[in-house]
Amino acid sequence: MSKDTAQTKNVLFILIDQLRADCLTGALAEHVALPNLRALMSESVTFEENYTVVNPCGPSRASILTGQYAMNHRSVRNGTPLRHDIPTLPGEMRKAGYVPMLFGYTDTSRDPRMHHPMDPAIHTFEQHMEGFQEMLEMRLEMSYPWRADLLSKGYKFADYWDLHKPASPTGGTAKLNDPAPYKAEDSDTAFLTDRFLATLPAYGDQSWFAHLTYIRPHPPLVAPAPYNTMYDPADLPLPLRLGTVAEECEIHPFFTLTTQASPPASTVLGFPDLQPTDENIQTLRALYLGLASEVDAHIGRVMQFLTDSGQKDNTLIVLSADHGEMLGDRHSWGKFTVYDAAYKTPLIIRMPENTARAGSVVKQVTESIDLTPTILDWVGQEIPNAMDGASLLPLARGQTPAGWRQHSYSELDFGDPEQPTIWQEALGTSISASSLAIIRDRRFTLVEFAADLPPLLFDHDGAGEMENVAQDPGRQGDLARLTRQMLRHRMRNADQTLSLHSITPQGPRRHKRQRP
Repeated sequence: MSKDTAQTKNVLFILIDQLRADCLTGALAEHVALPNLRALMSESVTFEENYTVVNPCGPSRASILTGQYAMNHRSVRNGTPLRHDIPTLPGEMRKAGYVPMLFGYTDTSRDPRMHHPMDPAIHTFEQHMEGFQEMLEMRLEMSYPWRADLLSKGYKFADYWDLHKPASPTGGTAKLNDPAPYKAEDSDTAFLTDRFLATLPAYGDQSWFAHLTYIRPHPPLVAPAPYNTMYDPADLPLPLRLGTVAEECEIHPFFTLTTQASPPASTVLGFPDLQPTDENIQTLRALYLGLASEVDAHIGRVMQFLTDSGQKDNTLIVLSADHGEMLGDRHSWGKFTVYDAAYKTPLIIRMPENTARAGSVVKQVTESIDLTPTILDWVGQEIPNAMDGASLLPLARGQTPAGWRQHSYSELDFGDPEQPTIWQEALGTSISASSLAIIRDRRFTLVEFAADLPPLLFDHDGAGEMENVAQDPGRQGDLARLTRQMLRHRMRNADQTLSLHSITPQGPRRHKRQRP
């Protein structure tokens, strides 16, 4: 979008895959060096109660980029198509005159009704969302430009996935925290940042929008030197968990399958028999934090570019994660669970005109569906009625809108129409009943299942997520209240794409959706 440079309004939207919120504000914060993210926080507003509304990657990014709860867009699994006619961030930014540049990936499964069956676009769930201009393909299971770069530098690999396994520096049997088979300056994180920084200078005379997405610290957990040994596993706190896996499974039948589906071995390649010893678990946690520090280093390069090019003061910076990571908490890994570690995500927003609020913290509940409305609001583009989220600009400026939400809401679909999951098989749930919803207020978290399974209720004034109090006679009033709240939430957020339109003798009329 060409404009006078004095009037340019740029947007940099960064997503870090699977970064836990407590790496920045919480239990792990003192154990991981993230100097560039912390520097950004000092210039920005940090939202400490931000939650993704759905897991895993594809559904989460669908919600982030459409501003919709999963119950409305229904792209609920990796590989579940997203309807072609849903308003999206790239589509709306085009209406505002921007070319939506994508550096990385969105994991969007395209609507098959709009493509020929042989079209490669519907042969992978890692397709980029319609409306983006894919400046660089960096999809985890493909990443052909990165492969080509490595090959051009003389790297040899028989199989692409060999790049995701540690390699012994001496040529012997690899250890869990041996370095990746490439140098740090040649990593996927470095390559993505290099290409971003090589491209953006040409756009300095116009308003631009760039979506920069980092795959790390998402597994496979393998890090180049020195990040592979940046943290001593012995210095890290042990995961938050009950004494044994059996104790975790006793809480609810759902957790028996969760621990089976995501053992420590699921986070690495080349170690199929990896045992869940504390030594192995702490090594994996150290690798995860090393990868987070690697991403931080490259984000520092991006921030330095904005400063050096004089663009930082006309660029909205939004930085978040698509979801969290259990990282051994509750004897689980990944994000197919109900606990906050898998849903709570960092959120940092730097508005050039908001320097008076630099370094401030927002405690109000925010959700991943708020990011797209926030960006649209800042560039002056109307927020479509279909979007369930609300702009965070008022909160960032220190103003709490009347009626702002008092709870967060998330969903998880644990079924699969192609091949029944272990949850479906063990719990006997149909595909339509293989889902759950989570509602969290200041004190309680309620997890309700579509199947005929007992609910979970956590009291954060008590033992929190360490104890299910759903059957406690003294908590039945709270259980009923939260159940009603969940029902009302779903009713009030039913799809409003056309529900505020009216067909009248004078023609169609549209009313704007009321938001906090």
